[in-house]
Amino acid sequence: MIVLMRFPLNRRHFLTALGMTTLSAPALGLDAKRPGSDWQSFDSACELIGKHVKAGVLKAAMLRVVNGGEVHERAFGVKPDAMFLIASITKPMTVTGAMVLADRLELSLSDPVMKFIPEFDEGDRRLVTIKHLMTHASGLPDQLPENNELRARHAPMEEFVKGAVGTPLLFKPGTRYKYQSMGILLLAEIVQRLSGKSIAEFLKTEVFTPLAMNRTVLGLGDYKLSDVVPSQTESAAPESGSGSADAKNWDWNSQYWRSFGAPWGGAHSTAKDVDSFLRSFLHPRGRVLRRTTARLMTTDHNAGLSTRRGLGFVMGPDGLGKSLSSHSFGHSGSTGTLAWADPVTDRSFVLLTSLPARKSRRLIINPVSDLLSV
Repeated sequence: MIVLMRFPLNRRHFLTALGMTTLSAPALGLDAKRPGSDWQSFDSACELIGKHVKAGVLKAAMLRVVNGGEVHERAFGVKPDAMFLIASITKPMTVTGAMVLADRLELSLSDPVMKFIPEFDEGDRRLVTIKHLMTHASGLPDQLPENNELRARHAPMEEFVKGAVGTPLLFKPGTRYKYQSMGILLLAEIVQRLSGKSIAEFLKTEVFTPLAMNRTVLGLGDYKLSDVVPSQTESAAPESGSGSADAKNWDWNSQYWRSFGAPWGGAHSTAKDVDSFLRSFLHPRGRVLRRTTARLMTTDHNAGLSTRRGLGFVMGPDGLGKSLSSHSFGHSGSTGTLAWADPVTDRSFVLLTSLPARKSRRLIINPVSDLLSV
């Protein structure tokens, strides 16, 4: 099934600056690009996606692009409100939850992790700060060495936290960049200890509900497995079973993993909801975070390191879209997802697919994003 919808929104012709005030594009020394209205690139992107659907390579996808006051959507093999496992697009959502507490002065970016997790106190762990967790500079690994074993026996979140607290650091905190899902896990644990709520409940009440993200949930919540789009697990990453028959009870499509609600990659959402999340940072209105806090999250915090990072966000254009500005931000997901927003063009992009990124990134995700980043 292919569904196309185009309809207007109230256009906002201002640029959200990366400092503490809202400035125009010329004030930042930027060329405020106004993309054309013919949307030929959108149609070309849909043709590319449709080609892989027709060939049987891709089972399901949802593409949504918002350009100022215009929305373009197309669904492939699903309804427009289909819920996908968005994988690591979950990360900036979890970080947003932590920043809610920062706005309430319950934590600070410079606070050591051991202030909130006292057992995280051995050696250089004392040097790891909240900001290190948010920017992938903590020295923690992406996944635990025992990740697959934990998942195979359906371990609860507490066991993953215990493993992350005790796993060796790979380098001195703050000296390098290395992608680390376990840092986001410890950040979620801090949110839980401070709020007294599960990370799933906290994100629901403090982030998703205020932004009217009514079909977004960490884990499954009140939804059933049949309510969400299954992944084509034969192309999954090694830490997710690689499609092996031996991993069927813990891979991306299992009841265990879909319900688990990993704060580093376990949210289910729709393209519309992910877009609402992105645009709350393009035009912050204080519904979840203070405006200055929202802008802080989309500013590079890794000066001097190999990879630019906001707080939870990837900073573009690298990894997002070849023609995006350096002020763009977003995130990708290993299940075959990508979302970004560019304040220079007031454009946001969400592509959710059922084909894992190991295969879809080269075939579909990067080409489509590059077409629509121009």
